[in-house]
Amino acid sequence: MQNTTLTKESHELNEPTIDILEEGWLHKVMLLFHLPTRLPGVLVVGLVLVVAILAGAGWWLLTGDKALAELIAILLALFMAADLTLLLSLPQQNISFGPWKAQLFVLALPRLAATLGLASVATLLPGNWPLWLFLGAQVMGTAAFIRGYIFEPFKLKLTAVMTFTDRLPLGTEPIKVLHISDLHVEHLTEREAQVLELAREAKPDLIVISGDYVNLSYNRDPETLKQVRQLLSQLSAPHGVFATLGSPPVDLRETVVPIFDDLWNVTLLRHGWQEVNMGNGRSLTVMGMDCSHDLPVDAGRLARLVAAAPSDLPQLLVYHSPELMPEASEHGIDLYMCGHTHGGQVRLPIIGPIFTSSQLGRRFVMGLYRIGRTTLYVSRGIGLEGLSAPRVRFLCPPEMTLITIMPNG
Repeated sequence: MQNTTLTKESHELNEPTIDILEEGWLHKVMLLFHLPTRLPGVLVVGLVLVVAILAGAGWWLLTGDKALAELIAILLALFMAADLTLLLSLPQQNISFGPWKAQLFVLALPRLAATLGLASVATLLPGNWPLWLFLGAQVMGTAAFIRGYIFEPFKLKLTAVMTFTDRLPLGTEPIKVLHISDLHVEHLTEREAQVLELAREAKPDLIVISGDYVNLSYNRDPETLKQVRQLLSQLSAPHGVFATLGSPPVDLRETVVPIFDDLWNVTLLRHGWQEVNMGNGRSLTVMGMDCSHDLPVDAGRLARLVAAAPSDLPQLLVYHSPELMPEASEHGIDLYMCGHTHGGQVRLPIIGPIFTSSQLGRRFVMGLYRIGRTTLYVSRGIGLEGLSAPRVRFLCPPEMTLITIMPNG
């Protein structure tokens, strides 16, 4: 490695005074649904029962069938009790450690929506069809929750991608870059063990990590921060491990930056670049930036970074979010690796992702994109967000990415 240049100006390391994500509606909704965590467990269970009763009352109002409405309320309460049992079992199984009180209300939403939606058309259906359709929808919901909580978050995959650049001399051996994003560690589980195993099996030349190391519910927890450092300390590659910071509400600068103090095997790039010389004509420039999600601010930082970094070598940009892809392509960056969107995390057939948490919407959600000479890969990430967000993945398994950079004449 040579020609290390890091931006030292203090204004580069300061985040904007207004946090874009925390001001967004999605974060505010997450905080709203997080409020039940302050309530006693008995009261939370009581409120969920009230929700079931209100759903039954809604069925009665829409259909006029009091007997069926009472049965619907009882059955809905039983399905919600199953949700509660699932949530309480997750820590015991070392799967997830999120606040069950908040998530119980979030899981109640699709159950309530399905119940009232079916009630609105129940009078058009013959015989016992409304009851059977209700049971079918709720059973499918339970199956989806079990898959989303217990199975899919641990189906970590290594995605192999190939890209080309004319900044790598013809005849040069390819460069293999392993990309890790959105670890969102609560506590170390089998998923983090899989990360280390896949990283060893991939045998990359270098590793890059694009932020969001901790779960929102645990980003001030000393034990979690210690475990993140423990995890990162076990990553290695012949030509280095390079990291950047993720979203400010997740990677709190006062708690996450100290993780990297004296972490000899990982270089934290904060608006800086490093030339990596692997011998035999194989070199590239790794550029890393903090992510603030303030697009004009981050676009200006990117312009200064590109102006400072060498342009005769392949340029690799590591930045948490895909939101700078238009600017990256204008600068002619070869490869841009990011995460943040989780691929939507929950994807529905035909509809696709429900949320992306990106200011560019669905423009760059997951996978491979190319504009001009710039290749972008948006990772689905590894972990799960936190707060009241369910610790689920659906039709969107976690991934790490091994990108092979090839010469192109």
